[in-house]
Amino acid sequence: MSNTAPSSQTPEPHVARVNDSGVVLDNVRLVRGRTQVFDGLTLHLHEPRIGLIGDNGAGKSSLFRLICGLEQAQGGRVQLGSPSSVGMMFQNPDEQIIFPTVEEELGLSLQASGLTRQAARAHAREWLKARGLGAWAERAIGSLSQGQRQHVCWLALLIASHDLLLLDEPFSSLDLPGQARLDHEIAKAPQQVIVSTHVLRHIRHFERVIWLDLGAVRCDGPGHEVCAAYEADVAARSLNAA
Repeated sequence: MSNTAPSSQTPEPHVARVNDSGVVLDNVRLVRGRTQVFDGLTLHLHEPRIGLIGDNGAGKSSLFRLICGLEQAQGGRVQLGSPSSVGMMFQNPDEQIIFPTVEEELGLSLQASGLTRQAARAHAREWLKARGLGAWAERAIGSLSQGQRQHVCWLALLIASHDLLLLDEPFSSLDLPGQARLDHEIAKAPQQVIVSTHVLRHIRHFERVIWLDLGAVRCDGPGHEVCAAYEADVAARSLNAA
């Protein structure tokens, strides 16, 4: 890492903590290879529930990766409110799960708080039991369905007590009962939750939904309005392509 100070023309992007709640993206620029993902993206994400929609490649996952620090912008600022512990659920649970059993995976989320591995696993067992999932504790991850593994990722976020949860296509692997259960748990979660999804019925009632289009905000407002606008645009494009 260079110790040379950045020039005034290219301020060093960073993730900083601010005193207000939520996340602030200020004039963010992100380039990946030859692709410009964001060019001056500005957003203040402070509502308890926010939906994120748009076509594949619109920048939804990239936005999440910026917020949780997996990517760094080439310009602008990403500011996290205080407190600012962020947890992210990936689209593919197999890219997220590390340990061979459910209790070990959930225990990993607790070890960051200072618990020993043994204490973390014991706490995870009791926590699962309290949720009616005691039988899951010793189950091998490989024995779970795709939807069940997705649910393990959600449980790992909950047990870690993050302040902000980023859910990237959380409904894609779930059957209807699983979707209903996750809907209910999102509704009652005390954390701020931002959901990126193509299944619009799950976010239509949200106070705020953001429609991203090629890295820019196409529409931003109440869920029912933004979802309807996006659906109308998709229908028009499909008609024109026919």
